[in-house]
Amino acid sequence: MQKLKKYAAIITFFLKQWDNSEVSNFPIFAFKFLIKLNALEIIGACIGLLYLYLEYKANVWLWPVGIVMSLFYVVIFFHGKFYADAAVYLYYIGANVYGLVAWLRSKDNQKGESVPLRIVHTPKRQILPLALVSAALWLAIFLVLRRFTDSPVPWGDAFTTALSVVAMWMLAQKQLEQWLLWVVVNAVSLCLYVWKGLYPTAVLFAVYTAVAVMGYFNWKKEMGETATDASPDNAG
Repeated sequence: MQKLKKYAAIITFFLKQWDNSEVSNFPIFAFKFLIKLNALEIIGACIGLLYLYLEYKANVWLWPVGIVMSLFYVVIFFHGKFYADAAVYLYYIGANVYGLVAWLRSKDNQKGESVPLRIVHTPKRQILPLALVSAALWLAIFLVLRRFTDSPVPWGDAFTTALSVVAMWMLAQKQLEQWLLWVVVNAVSLCLYVWKGLYPTAVLFAVYTAVAVMGYFNWKKEMGETATDASPDNAG
């Protein structure tokens, strides 16, 4: 019954706007109508799946796709009042540009040859600073959300946002352990989006959680194979 009421409201909205002068500005009209249909959320979820596949394969095209996906989710999360998530996707736009440059950046190996950025472990010296940055971001974002927004779950929104910022930086460095942070972020986000009623996005994040686990082991395997190929026994 609730779904029927929702679709009836959508049809009513469409018919009312059809005779409205706003229809003459078709891009704005189409955008509002897509929001009513949750079409933006569905399209964003599809782009997100493509992004996830490319990340799983450690394919550099994940970054351009990530820029497009981020634009969709800025709108989706702002509309759903997940303000911190909307803000972090603004950050993702810049982070995707940075990641693209970082992954294409070459380093010279011992032979003086140009090689692409390799998958690595997070250096032990970075673990404590990353943990402290995550905690500081969580607290800061929580305080901002509680004070200045009507976010229904400021603590959860702030937690996933803080970890996402750090995980995105680790991804740009091609660090294996970034997958572990994404497992936590995606699992918590899944629960929040189900509670909020963003079901297409919740389904996407359920897939994200599973693929993040598989991605960790896939990258770990690929890292081992890369190390073997680069060993002196296999040189020349």
